[in-house]
Amino acid sequence: MNEVEEIKSRLDIAEIIGQYVQLQKSGRTLKAPCPFHAEKTPSFIVSPERQSWHCFGACSTGGDVISFVMKREGIEFPEALRILAEKAGVQLKERHSSPEQEKTRQRLYAANEAAADWYHQLLAGAAGREARDYLQRRGLDGEAIETFQLGFSLDEWHAAQEHLTKVGFNERDLLSAGLLVEGERGAHDRFRGRLTFPIWDIKGRVIGFGARAMDDSQPKYLNTSQTALFDKGGTLYALNLAQEAIRAEARAVVVEGYMDVIAAHQHGFRNVIAQMGTALTDRQVRILKRYTADVVLALDSDQAGTQAMIRGHDVVIEAGGDGEHPVPVVNWRGLITYQEAASVELRIAVLPEGQDPDDVIRDNAESWRALITDAEPVLDYRLDAAAATVDLDNPRGRSELVRAFLPLLGAVTDPVVRAHYLQRLSRLSQTGEEELAAMLTRPQRAAKSPRVPQATGDAREEFTLSLLLQHDSLREDGLKVPETLFWDAQARQILVLWKEHAEVNAVKNALPPELDAYFERLILRRLPISDAEQAAEAFADCLQRLQKERLRAEKQATDFQIADLQEQVGVSGLLDTPEQNVIERDMNIGKELHRHGRSDDGAEAVETSVNGN
Repeated sequence: MNEVEEIKSRLDIAEIIGQYVQLQKSGRTLKAPCPFHAEKTPSFIVSPERQSWHCFGACSTGGDVISFVMKREGIEFPEALRILAEKAGVQLKERHSSPEQEKTRQRLYAANEAAADWYHQLLAGAAGREARDYLQRRGLDGEAIETFQLGFSLDEWHAAQEHLTKVGFNERDLLSAGLLVEGERGAHDRFRGRLTFPIWDIKGRVIGFGARAMDDSQPKYLNTSQTALFDKGGTLYALNLAQEAIRAEARAVVVEGYMDVIAAHQHGFRNVIAQMGTALTDRQVRILKRYTADVVLALDSDQAGTQAMIRGHDVVIEAGGDGEHPVPVVNWRGLITYQEAASVELRIAVLPEGQDPDDVIRDNAESWRALITDAEPVLDYRLDAAAATVDLDNPRGRSELVRAFLPLLGAVTDPVVRAHYLQRLSRLSQTGEEELAAMLTRPQRAAKSPRVPQATGDAREEFTLSLLLQHDSLREDGLKVPETLFWDAQARQILVLWKEHAEVNAVKNALPPELDAYFERLILRRLPISDAEQAAEAFADCLQRLQKERLRAEKQATDFQIADLQEQVGVSGLLDTPEQNVIERDMNIGKELHRHGRSDDGAEAVETSVNGN
C-alpha cells in the first residue's frame, strides 16, 4: 500500500466532507447542497460505501476525498495530500528535490521579493515621479498601489543587479529568477525604466513581474521569462487576491491587462483576474474550474480582443469545459433528467467600442456590473462574430458561415441548446435545419473490442493510464479524455501531467513524490498488447467501460435518492400516481448501462493484466 492509498484507507470521506458542508442522511448515502455552486435543492451526494462524492447538478463531476479537497481549496494534488496526510497521521516522504534544490528555490522567491520591495521603494522616491503621475492619471489611489505593490525600475543597465547583489544575491540567482538577462556584454537588468507589477502565486509569493514601458519602448509590456517559479501559461494575475471573491460570487471575470484588474479591485469588483498572454490556456482553464463554473471573458473590444475570446473558447472546448456527455440528474420530483456536463460555462462581456475594462469601470462602475451580469453565451458571440465577417447576401458567404460555426455545435450535447443554434444558423444561412443537422452528424466507426474484462474502477483507470504511458500512438485520442472520467485523484493527476508533457520522462520529472510508486506501477505493468492497433482497441474499450462504471455509480446514487423520496411520500402513494410510468422510464439508467456495455467472453488474457497479476 502506497502513501496515497494508506491516507485514503485511514480517512472517512463523509467525515472530511462534513467539515465543509452539513451532510444529511439519505438512505445509504449522504446529501447536501453542492459546495461548488449555488443551488436550493441538494444535488451533492456522498457515498460512504464507495468513499466517493458526486454532484448531480451543475458541476456534474465527482471523485474521491483527495479530489474534493483539491476542488474545495483550489489547490494542487500535493497540497491536498499533505492536508489529508496530517489528518490521517501519515508521514509523507521527502520531496523529489534535494535540500540544495529546495534552498535554490527559496533563494529565487527571496530574490523576487527583494526586487519587488526595491521597485516599490523607487516608485515612492524621486525617480518614480513620472510613473506616479501616470498612475494618478489612470485614477489609481494609494491603497491600490500598496495592495498590488506597484513599483518602478530605474532606466539603467545594472541598477537592480548592483542593489540585489549588495543584499546578498549572486548573478546566478538573479539570472535564474529572470531579473537579469544575458547580453553580448554580460548580464544586465531585464526591467529598465518601467512601471512594475509583481506577479504572485496562489500563496502570495512573488514569482515574476510584468513591466510597462514609460516611453515608446517596445514591447509596451514585458514579462518575466519562463523560470523555475514563473510559468506564464499556468498563472492568472491576482488570483491570490481574487480567489475568495470568486468563490463567494461563484463567478470569475477574466480581463486582459494588469491595470484592468487593479481598477476593478479598487472599485470593489474583486473577482477579476487577468490572463497572462494573448488568450486563455488549458492549464488556466483547469485552475479556474477549481473555483467556479461561471467564467466571463471581458477583453478589449478591438480585433485582438475578439480573436483572444475565440481562442479562449477553443481552449475551453479542448479542456472539456463546453460539454462532455449528458449525465443523469435527479430533479426535485425525483425524476431523472439529463443535463449538460459543462464544467465551465464561458460567457462574453461585449465592451463598448474603443473601450477596455479599465475605461468602463472608471467611467461608470454600474455599467461594468451590468455588462458582466448580461454577458452573452459564447456561442451567441461566436455566431454573431462569424456572421459579421461574411457576406450573407452571397451563397458563398453563407456557406463560409456554416463551415465556421457548425463544428462548434459538435461539443453541444444538450438537444434543446443544439436545436436553438441550428435554428439561428438556419435563418442566417438560409439552409434547412434538417440539412444542417445532417451535416453535423458524424457516422461513428465501430471499434473492435479487445474485450477488457470487468474489474474495479481504480484497476481499470490504472490499466487505461498504462496504455497511454506505454503507447505513444494513443496520444491524440488520450488528449480528448476528460479528467472527470477518472474517480481516483491519483489517476486524474497522472492524466493531467501526461497531457501537459509529451515525453514520459518529462511526466516523471513533473511528478510530486507521493505519486512515484503509483507511476512506476503504471510504467512497469506488463500489457498483453503487441501493436498500435491492439492498443487502440484496448483503449477504446477501456473508455467505454469507464463510462459504464460511472453510469453504474450514478444509478446506485439515484436509487438511494429514489428510495429516500419513497420513504418521504409513502411507497404505495408514489406507485399509484399516473406519473409512475414516467418515473420507471426515466429512472432506468440500467438501460444506459446495457447500451454502453459489451460481452466479456474470452477476456482471460487482458483480465489478468487489469487485475495486476
